[in-house]
Amino acid sequence: MSKQILVTGGLGYIGSHTVVALLRAGYTPVIVDNLDNSRLGILKQLEQITDVVPEFHNINLCNKQAVAELIASKPDLQGVIHFAAHKAVGESVAKPLKYYANNFESLFSVLQAFEGRQLNLVFSSSCTVYGQPDELPVSEAAPVKKAESPYGNT
Repeated sequence: MSKQILVTGGLGYIGSHTVVALLRAGYTPVIVDNLDNSRLGILKQLEQITDVVPEFHNINLCNKQAVAELIASKPDLQGVIHFAAHKAVGESVAKPLKYYANNFESLFSVLQAFEGRQLNLVFSSSCTVYGQPDELPVSEAAPVKKAESPYGNT
């Protein structure tokens, strides 16, 4: 049985680097990406780096049925690393509903598709969720501030 890990947003910058690390560690990444913040050419670059063409699914994670069907077809998935999200602070201020709808709904679709199954989940986030710190560098004891954008809230 392969050690399959679902990597949402797996063709983005952080996601693609994670896919390389997973392959080198002996895992079999299953990439889901809707190509909003990435491009299909990254698959070829992943192959050039690792000599492996990772499994790829062009799915919008807000499509609950497509997500449920994919996850149901993968009983050996051992976990999910969730990177998929809209990520521009300025745009999130201009289009807050786009961010709330996409960033929450994509996570909910994945969680719902795993209902009744064990789920090992790594949720990738951003320092924007902590708001603006009073001083830098930020210590572990620093108080958490309110996020200042819809991106930070999602």
